[in-house]
Amino acid sequence: MVRVEHGPGGSVIRTAGHVFPAEERRLFLAHFIVAHLAFFLGIIAGLLQGLSRTGFLVLPSTIGYYQLLTLHGVALAYVFTTFTIAGFLLLGTAKTTGGSFTPPERRFAWAGFVLMLAGTVLGVFAILSNRATVLYTFYPPMHAHPTFYFGILFVLFGSWLPGVSLFSAYRRWKNAHPGEPSPLFAYMAVATYIMWLIATLGVLVELVVQLIPWSLGWVPRIHVGAARTFFWFFGHPVVYFWLLPAYIYWYVNLPRMIGGEIFSHLLPRLTFLLFLLYSIPVGLHHQFGDPGIAPIWKFVQTTLTFFVVIPTLLTVFTVLATFEAAGRGLGATRPFAWIRKLPWQDARFLAPVAGMLFFIPGGAGGIINASYQLNTVVHNTLWLPGHFHLTLATTVVLTYFAITFWAVPALTGRAYTSGANRAGIAAVLLWSTGMLLMSTAMHVLGVLGEPRRTAFATYAGAAIVERWAPWRALLAGGAVLLFLGALVYLAAVAYLFLFAPRAEAIVDFPIGDVRKKAPPPPPILERWGLWVALAVALILIAYTGPFIELLTQTKNGAPPLRTW
Repeated sequence: MVRVEHGPGGSVIRTAGHVFPAEERRLFLAHFIVAHLAFFLGIIAGLLQGLSRTGFLVLPSTIGYYQLLTLHGVALAYVFTTFTIAGFLLLGTAKTTGGSFTPPERRFAWAGFVLMLAGTVLGVFAILSNRATVLYTFYPPMHAHPTFYFGILFVLFGSWLPGVSLFSAYRRWKNAHPGEPSPLFAYMAVATYIMWLIATLGVLVELVVQLIPWSLGWVPRIHVGAARTFFWFFGHPVVYFWLLPAYIYWYVNLPRMIGGEIFSHLLPRLTFLLFLLYSIPVGLHHQFGDPGIAPIWKFVQTTLTFFVVIPTLLTVFTVLATFEAAGRGLGATRPFAWIRKLPWQDARFLAPVAGMLFFIPGGAGGIINASYQLNTVVHNTLWLPGHFHLTLATTVVLTYFAITFWAVPALTGRAYTSGANRAGIAAVLLWSTGMLLMSTAMHVLGVLGEPRRTAFATYAGAAIVERWAPWRALLAGGAVLLFLGALVYLAAVAYLFLFAPRAEAIVDFPIGDVRKKAPPPPPILERWGLWVALAVALILIAYTGPFIELLTQTKNGAPPLRTW
């Protein structure tokens, strides 16, 4: 039975009172716990790195700047994101496909969790023992200890296994409801995981065929160009693996908490299918400066990259339409008066909307990065980390904040109190302000020519460095605010895990309903074989030529190199 609750800040929440079985609650909570331990490690490394990078902190001789940079990237970009995504997609799919998983589905999810945890321990050990200071891209010929590569392999392969649970639950629901459109959350989770499985093939080939045998000394040299191309086959779509769960929250969860309905059956599904098609064959725009690849192939993938703008614009339209309909349903009649009806004082709404606003300049910067000529100006400068922090570290992370504020109370049975909400708002404001300062400074420093991936340097007193000084100070100040925001957020999460009072009623995880007047989606959207075949065709068009060129032009490889 659906009931209506009023949340913090005037949010109107329609919930169905679903309670997950204890086995599922433990599974989902385990993912969120590991994710936040990794987040804590990552933000410590980020603070130290930010202060050191700008000259405000001298690191002790036992800690290297690039070691911190590696830990920051791996902990946040791989571990925090992957565990959060797996927990969120498992949680939402279980709820929308019958309320729980079958025992075999749970076993696959647990197996994936154990593999990912083992890989995390191996990778973090290698980094902290200074055996893997190779950054999160781990480009050869920089040579890490084999435990690092095995750690990455276990995390990535382990992340496949929750996909088995998702696919099984989706198929089980379809068999029980022939002819009906699948639940939107489950559909989006399946699309996200199909993209992820295809994308990770590139880096898994790099690890198994190239990096691990090379790190073990079984082969003396490695083909650097092929390794970089395999990585970026994975490295760009991983951005959408981080982003698509945020889109799911925007599409499916937010409407429920603002008292509205999902605007369309068709547009969210079409959005995710377009990401499946266009997010993978675009990695060469990260390799504009790489030799051995003809410019025509880089141009082809640049063109495909711009097509990714289409599903993003579809998302903007659909989400804003949902917001407007909800606001008008709450009594707004004048143009734009619906904006004031939205629950801005609820952190679970404020956080993702703040992330959406940051995504506007983040997306604009992405267009510059993907432009052949403009990329040559900004690529090896601090502009790139500035862009990256607007997308992953703001749009995605702020939405993950909101996901956690919903998921933890739903799984622990504790109340999302007004105190937790105030802490959440404070975390969002601190994080947003810190990112505004830091990312702005990074973009300006990039235009002024400061290189990225370098420790602090005065460049022998070069005159240009004096122009960098105030922007470096702004960057460091932003890093401090980000760290404070992260601490407030983690304190709120710990409170919700352990100390918040038990809720008087069932704490539901909100899943929205599509409006009744929305036309049903065409059945072709659920013909996954067709869409996978189209995605594979685009990948073959985009990558066959470059790989033939790389493998036939370069005969000698590179020996291992340790620079730290």
